[in-house]
Amino acid sequence: MAEVYAGLDVSDKLTHVCVTDGSGSVVWAGACATDPDVIAKTLKSRAAGLARVVLETGPLSAFLYHGLAERSVPVICVCARHAKGVLSARVNKSDPHDAEGLAQMARTGWFKAVRIKDEATHMDRARLKIRERLIDARQALAGQLRGLLKLFGLRLGKVTAHRRRERLEALFALKPELEPVLTPLIESLEALEVQIARSSRQLAAQAAADPVAARLMTAPGVGPITALVFKTSIEDPGRFERGEDAGAFAGLAPRRNQSGERDRKGRISKAGDPMLRAALYEAANVLLGRVKRPCALQAWGKRLAEAKGAKRARVAVARKLAVLLHRLWLSETDFRWA
Repeated sequence: MAEVYAGLDVSDKLTHVCVTDGSGSVVWAGACATDPDVIAKTLKSRAAGLARVVLETGPLSAFLYHGLAERSVPVICVCARHAKGVLSARVNKSDPHDAEGLAQMARTGWFKAVRIKDEATHMDRARLKIRERLIDARQALAGQLRGLLKLFGLRLGKVTAHRRRERLEALFALKPELEPVLTPLIESLEALEVQIARSSRQLAAQAAADPVAARLMTAPGVGPITALVFKTSIEDPGRFERGEDAGAFAGLAPRRNQSGERDRKGRISKAGDPMLRAALYEAANVLLGRVKRPCALQAWGKRLAEAKGAKRARVAVARKLAVLLHRLWLSETDFRWA
């Protein structure tokens, strides 16, 4: 039986399917409901001798990938940015055309497969993402509160969450009519802080109970959040042959433009996991500014800060931290300060 290849262009309700043979001719094209069971049955009836199925990364890619894999469908997920370069070659863009382009990618093998994380890992990342969004909301509300107070000539100043209520009472004594107006904003801000504290405690307890996260936290500047983000982002340290690849995966490697005699290195690519990149950058900031116990990485970063500037030094130390954490995880050893 001749082998055939399929491409899936996924949307919320419908998934466009295109099946091609080994020569690239379309065998069948159509659409079905975006459900793993329906897609698997469609492929079984329309694509006898199916060798490979390709779909792009997206909001539903993990759900469909695991569902199709459980039904013994040879599915592969490819990076949407890479697929865009192939699909944009067509003059007219449509869902059926995109499905056919993905089928041709499946046939030629001209793609780079993306690792789809397990459901348990997605659950942990959901907890981390929720905490991140709560912090963003808190910062937005705190900035709004400061802006509204300044509108009436009042300055909140630098205060901690515990001292903010005391400072606000002093300001409201100067302008009492503001208190009922700003009370909903203040109460929402305090409720967010309660949820953030609860989420942080839960994640800290989870990191302490996890042997991998506990090992990663032995590195200077690395706390529970950074350890969990690194663990859930990498998931398997064996997927990288070199520690430097972990830094590139976070988007911390510099861009390169080389042709002939020209060979230029630019800014970092930022073509990676933004949550991991932010966590490593924050850990580097803590290592350079708050860790009191000296270590070789801190000394190297401070020398670089004097020569290149603090921001470049933090980025470079973040990249080194990615290499270090990958090595600690792979070798199953704790960080040694000496």
